[in-house]
Amino acid sequence: MANSVDVDALGPAAVEAVDASGQLADILDLPEHLRDALWRVDSANLEPWDSPGGLVVAGMGGSAIGGELARACLGDQASRPILSARGYGLPPWTTPEVTVLCASYSGNTEETLAAYEAAGFLGARRVVVTTGGKLAESARADGVPVIPVPGGFQPRAAVGYMTVAALEVAALCGTGPRMASQIDVAAAQLDQLCGQWGPDAPPDSQAKTLAQAIHGSVPVVAGSGLTTPVAYRWKTQVNENAKIPAFSHELPELDHNEIVGWQGAASLGRFSAIFLDDCDNHPRIGDRIELTSRLIAGQAHTVQRVQTIGQGTVERVMSLVLLGDLVSLYLAVLQGIDPTPVEVIEDLKSELAQR
Repeated sequence: MANSVDVDALGPAAVEAVDASGQLADILDLPEHLRDALWRVDSANLEPWDSPGGLVVAGMGGSAIGGELARACLGDQASRPILSARGYGLPPWTTPEVTVLCASYSGNTEETLAAYEAAGFLGARRVVVTTGGKLAESARADGVPVIPVPGGFQPRAAVGYMTVAALEVAALCGTGPRMASQIDVAAAQLDQLCGQWGPDAPPDSQAKTLAQAIHGSVPVVAGSGLTTPVAYRWKTQVNENAKIPAFSHELPELDHNEIVGWQGAASLGRFSAIFLDDCDNHPRIGDRIELTSRLIAGQAHTVQRVQTIGQGTVERVMSLVLLGDLVSLYLAVLQGIDPTPVEVIEDLKSELAQR
């Protein structure tokens, strides 16, 4: 069942009336962020090294997702493990043969600071990507290289910088090939997609119609393979921008549990299913999306299937990152909510600092 909200309400004037802090501009700057990130990694003057144990990306929230998106971009070209560490420590198997990329936009994320110290204690090779803060201060005091990120926007808007930093560090430590040419191609494609999906686009553009269809419901986003971390990105962007619950899962696993839960969905509220598909998925994933969509349709507010765009993995990953970011912003506009502020996170950090 589609929502009846008029998507013409997502034009430039409507967005500007709600988006007081100009988050739309940061989203549409994603292509330039990718290009600038390559230059910023180069400016850190890092020499290649060898990490037989692979790469761990330690971070939280918008600073952590770059590691998972980088892993998806590398796909089967990754020759060593690339894992994320979201917490106060590192995986128990972390050794000096592992490189740890500590990612914190603010440089003051307490979990990432703890992971930085843990990596130093273990003797692991460390690299930092941040705007500054305590993390940059510690890194410079310890002689740890710092990849600089520009300040002035929300951490979640730095996704391009964090993804490129993870990809470049993966290449530097021997975990995968360098993806600079793919990043440039992806940036060029995103330039076009920004025009196709931005506020100046027609009311029936993909981003606007998706936001219209999902509006008034709880989004449940599913990915598979390359799109699994993108599904999680959609979930967190809806959380922070639209200020509503959202959930993510992956195929084929969800067909062994979550699909049953949809039997009672309509009795609890409105839930929308969004499946993020990719041309490189196993053929059976396509079958599962089709069948799962049909089986849950009666209980879902809407069921949407979204396809990646592009040839290379970086293009395909970033196409859906951009789409999800815009959909989440449009959902905020449809609700009349400024997408930028995240007061409850700031409140939590403030109270934690007093303990």
